[in-house]
Amino acid sequence: MENIRENIRNVAIIAHVDHGKTTLVDAMLRQSGIFRENEQIHERVMDSNDLERERGITILSKNTAVTYKDTKINIVDTPGHADFGGEVERVLRMVDGVLLLVDSFEGTMPQTRFVLKKALQLNLKPIVVINKIDRPEARPNEVIDEVLELFIELGANDEQLDFPIVYASSREGYAVHSLDDEPKNLVPLFETLINHVPAPSGYMDEPLQFLVSNIDYDEYVGRIAVGRVERGIIKTGQSAVLCTKDGSVENVKISKLYVFSGLKRIEADSAMMGDIIAVSGISDINIGETVCDANKPDPLPFIDIDEPTISMTFSVNNSPFAGREGTFVTSRHLRDRLFRELETNVSLRVEETDSPDSFKVSGRGELHLSILIETMRRQGYEFQVSKPNVIYKEVNGEVFEPMEHLIVDVPEDFMGVVMEKLGTRKAEMINMHSSQQGYMRLEFKIPSRGLIGYRSEFLTDTKGNGIMNHVFHGFEPLKGEISRRQRGSMVAWEDGEAVTYGLYNAQERGSLFISPGTKVYEGMIVGENSRNEDIVINVCKKKHVTNMRASGSDEALRLTPPVTLSLEQCLEFIEDDELVEITPKNIRLRKKILDTDLRAKSRKKE
Repeated sequence: MENIRENIRNVAIIAHVDHGKTTLVDAMLRQSGIFRENEQIHERVMDSNDLERERGITILSKNTAVTYKDTKINIVDTPGHADFGGEVERVLRMVDGVLLLVDSFEGTMPQTRFVLKKALQLNLKPIVVINKIDRPEARPNEVIDEVLELFIELGANDEQLDFPIVYASSREGYAVHSLDDEPKNLVPLFETLINHVPAPSGYMDEPLQFLVSNIDYDEYVGRIAVGRVERGIIKTGQSAVLCTKDGSVENVKISKLYVFSGLKRIEADSAMMGDIIAVSGISDINIGETVCDANKPDPLPFIDIDEPTISMTFSVNNSPFAGREGTFVTSRHLRDRLFRELETNVSLRVEETDSPDSFKVSGRGELHLSILIETMRRQGYEFQVSKPNVIYKEVNGEVFEPMEHLIVDVPEDFMGVVMEKLGTRKAEMINMHSSQQGYMRLEFKIPSRGLIGYRSEFLTDTKGNGIMNHVFHGFEPLKGEISRRQRGSMVAWEDGEAVTYGLYNAQERGSLFISPGTKVYEGMIVGENSRNEDIVINVCKKKHVTNMRASGSDEALRLTPPVTLSLEQCLEFIEDDELVEITPKNIRLRKKILDTDLRAKSRKKE
């Protein structure tokens, strides 16, 4: 007979970037007495790595647990970006309900839509939290209508449409059932969670089934499998079998078990159906595999993970500055690091190429790959990457390409230029309506390759006032030619150090990426030409000394401040014959062929 565990709830949080998800979890942890009074706590405890904090996004899903009265609430954080969609589906398999967190001003956004759709398909029970109701421009009632429309559009059933609503301010740490209630604390939220999220039910006395939804890696313990016990009981020291992806079965031993409490993992002797736990001691365990009772191998269906849509080549740095700034610079270092990433990053693919120094790396999108690059750079790796390219598929002899669903919010004055630019990138408008205070919301279907390089242009065109978001839509037949970058590169002519005089002469030709004193090498890209072709330029050129001097003429050389490109902008800027050189201290742009004469010869051949 089925057992129900009343003293436990498993819930995932879904929210768009910046809607306050991580801050809400902080407040829940504080109010459930998880932290000691005098404990030093970071703001946004769930965003644990530096990159997540800097960008304010959640990349990896995390687990935490709070106790309210006698009920343990396991909270699983989900990434909002579609680039991390591989994470989302697995996370949702561990829970029975979802908290949908929506900003009371911005309303429903595309990222929430992506995760919510998956949650509704899995028939999870939703609770809607309208957050940031203390914002002066909050419009909670309109936002609820938007949420309802979204649920209907995503095909929610009647039971799902009858969702409970809680109003909250995660920054101030309170929640209320109605806007007229007096704000005190988060009790209304805890109560709603316990009353509306179903308690886990299953068979306690049947053989063990534990589905691995996530993999963590610890240098001392090795791989740690995180997931939910679907049925039966799991104990430390128990012998079990691992049912792998390819259908084989291997004997394993459970060496350690952990349960979650607050942000910590606590060792436990046993866990039972409905618990979310971590298990260590199984060296080659993977996501989507099932640990079963030794006498009854009965795997759960494997979770499909979204296919990669973009690939790029990672290769050993061979520029004249190679090995000066990084700790890990050889092909062996690069190879080991990329294959190690595969252990925890499920949507990533790494393939060997004809050259032992290069690897083809494929991921879910530009953001997915740029986060990997940035992480490796901070760990002391030095390498170079090529321009990102989309991955095509062949269906019945016809070429299909990945498409994205793009949503942009722009002030009305900039609508024309945005529509024109997107038109040239083969975007097709599917919807348009006014959102709030002079903003228009435009929705498009656009090829993934049409989005490469567009974000920086979009910000320039909207003077920084536009917001764009996109999610993967699916594969469609190839849409035809898309025009590329309209301007050429300015390329350094010789090795040396850039000086003011050389840069002053160069800046008349376009915009510079470097300042005086920057060390350059032949073939390095130092700026963007204002015309359509590449131009070779001498930025190390000094002024000839004569004995005729006009006082003050040298001081009069005024340089325009150089344009500083972020990693994403560098990836968007480069062409097929260019590379981005990545070191822990610098990001440089360069030509694949550094020698000016050889480059001219290869262009003639083409």
